[in-house]
Amino acid sequence: MSAIRRAAIYKLAAAAQEVDLEVMTGIAHLEENGRWLVGDHDLLTWLSAHEGEELVLVIGSLADERPVEERTCRTCGRDYMDLECPTCRANRIRLRGHA
Repeated sequence: MSAIRRAAIYKLAAAAQEVDLEVMTGIAHLEENGRWLVGDHDLLTWLSAHEGEELVLVIGSLADERPVEERTCRTCGRDYMDLECPTCRANRIRLRGHA
């Protein structure tokens, strides 16, 4: 896996945790009793706790070998391969004190 893609997945997970969202990491596997686990988290139990809610489920496979595409920032015009333009992020932090 590309180190850039792996870092982007972990950065997305960290951003989700910063806003108190639930994040599961681990190997997905099916137990003999038919229950899906992600690491040691029971997926059915987690989904049952959110029954009736509208959810956004993001799955990032660390085995994904696709290259990360370079993007162009619509604000400053620089090319980047991260979740957001690092130049504009640094400027926001410098000017506002936070991202």
